[in-house]
Amino acid sequence: MFTWDEIAAIRAATRDWEKRPILAGPRPDGQLGQIVEFMLGTSARIGEVLAIRVADLDLDAPVPMVRVAGTIVSRKGEPTHRQDHPKTARSVRRVALPGFAVRARVRALRFAGPETLLFATRVGTSHTTSNVRRQLRDVMDQAGIEDVTPHRFRRTAATAINDVGGLQLASELLGHSDPAITREHYIRRNETVNPATAGFLEQAFGRAS
Repeated sequence: MFTWDEIAAIRAATRDWEKRPILAGPRPDGQLGQIVEFMLGTSARIGEVLAIRVADLDLDAPVPMVRVAGTIVSRKGEPTHRQDHPKTARSVRRVALPGFAVRARVRALRFAGPETLLFATRVGTSHTTSNVRRQLRDVMDQAGIEDVTPHRFRRTAATAINDVGGLQLASELLGHSDPAITREHYIRRNETVNPATAGFLEQAFGRAS
């Protein structure tokens, strides 16, 4: 997973890349940084993030929510398109959006059509996951930051939730059918045992003669 310092460096590198002087061609539209914030803020797969539509957002709820209910598919011989279900049926889920994800993108699209993709190309078509991965890799290579992948954002968010909310909550966020999958493949093991053990052992044995 990423450390806080690594997240800060990734954000700074992305901002610098998006604001760099452009001598020819269109300027970056800010979507790469916004996609990063959504991956970190939802723990969703990259294809799931790219498949979010305006209709999947509920910004008027007491806590803003997004329904993760599709994924972007690129098959040989077919145009890239949005599939109406994610990887598995269990992966359909409603996720509360942290403030940094809301600020990243959704306010700008409040009045867009319900089927409008939250993240799309300049002509309104779906991004491919491979292009986003390539762009992210190129930006981080220029900044000298190694091993930045969409999957690491997913693991980072899941580990943060596990640390404060437990394995079951992290598994729900990831859309896993079995928490064992979450524990084995997504959660960084915390080698520090809960320090409450010291107090319990003191109570049990501290007064023993």
